[in-house]
Amino acid sequence: MGMIIKNGHVINPVTGTDAVLDVRIDGDQVTEMTQNLQVRDDDELIDASGCYVFPGFIDLHVHLRDPGLTQKEDIATGSAAAARGGYTTVVAMPNTKPVADNPEVIRYVHEKAAQVGLTNVLQVGSVTKGMAGQELSDIEGMVEAGIPAISEDGKSVMNSNLYREAMKIAAKSDIVVLAHCEDINLVNGGVINQGSKSKELGVPGISNAVENIITARDIMLAEETDAKLHLCHCSTKECVDMIHDGKEKGIAVSGEVCPHHFTLTDEDIVEGDSNYKMNPPLRTKEDVEALKQGLKNGIMEVISTDHAPHTPEEKARDLKSAPFGIVGMETAAALTYTELVLGGYLTPMQMAEKMSANPARILGIPKGDMSPGHVADLVIFDPRETYEIHADEFAGKGKNMPYEGRKVTGRVKMTVCGGRVTYRETMDR
Repeated sequence: MGMIIKNGHVINPVTGTDAVLDVRIDGDQVTEMTQNLQVRDDDELIDASGCYVFPGFIDLHVHLRDPGLTQKEDIATGSAAAARGGYTTVVAMPNTKPVADNPEVIRYVHEKAAQVGLTNVLQVGSVTKGMAGQELSDIEGMVEAGIPAISEDGKSVMNSNLYREAMKIAAKSDIVVLAHCEDINLVNGGVINQGSKSKELGVPGISNAVENIITARDIMLAEETDAKLHLCHCSTKECVDMIHDGKEKGIAVSGEVCPHHFTLTDEDIVEGDSNYKMNPPLRTKEDVEALKQGLKNGIMEVISTDHAPHTPEEKARDLKSAPFGIVGMETAAALTYTELVLGGYLTPMQMAEKMSANPARILGIPKGDMSPGHVADLVIFDPRETYEIHADEFAGKGKNMPYEGRKVTGRVKMTVCGGRVTYRETMDR
């Protein structure tokens, strides 16, 4: 049985398509995209009038917590959260238990994700064994097992020589280095941004320099090794400037911004609510505006979530002892549309670029394009619907986010992955 999506506003950045069209799906592929397609007897008909039809979203930065930390999330619940958020491909970070530092763990994740079948999961390999920063992981072996990138996300490899060697291997293997930029020696017990709010709450702060110093180092190492460097969860105004300068020099560097870093500042932090604790932390209004402008002018090419679920018990602790992290896959599209599209920073086409086409290009995967002949990964998104975010509606285990009751506009109505409907919200709600 085929499927026809009728009367949707198709936005496909790779081809520049921006028009109301019908989309035919046969099997796992888009086969036609034009006006007034004829519906066959065995076609499932989807009326997308008034909605955008985007290529499926791609999240370059998620924590699925599987294996070993499945009380927080697992591949099944994380995949369900992804589908509900409009994601058809997610890139999973390696800080699992055991760490994803060998081919066996990589294969475990990929096989389990295929069995679940709700989204494409690409497991990242760690830079060092056990993420201990002492000895390189079997990067070549993990490349053979299908990793698209290496990362030490959750921390930085502080040994610059070791990191340079990993970058050389990544460049030779034609995979991406996903960089968490944090000078651990400068953190010094910090829990939120260093500024007036940290003083008010009486907690140690994390300065911009914690992120900026390693950002500068990593860009210089990428230049030296010809590695493809993608900077994760950028939060400072200086980071935007450094990425701009790196691009001007011809360095293969890109950067992502998470919705919490363009929708919230440290002044929004509510005392006693550790859902506002994430790493990097919420920054100042000046940093937030720089990130928005960076997204607007194309310096910052990707919107990712850094989806980091924790148990309610963990997040119930105070700011000093609660873990860093916020969930994001089920709120990202609405927050992006509300804050950036309706806010005048991005067009719908640019939203699709940041959330689909650019991540696919940076990762070097054949995704992010739903033109005929390509795999049918797409999302139907209603830009008219205004509602409140409520964690009890989430499909994922993690509920830790500071948006409870926040009013947003734009809702994912349907997600199609490989030609199959993986999420369906009532279209006439």
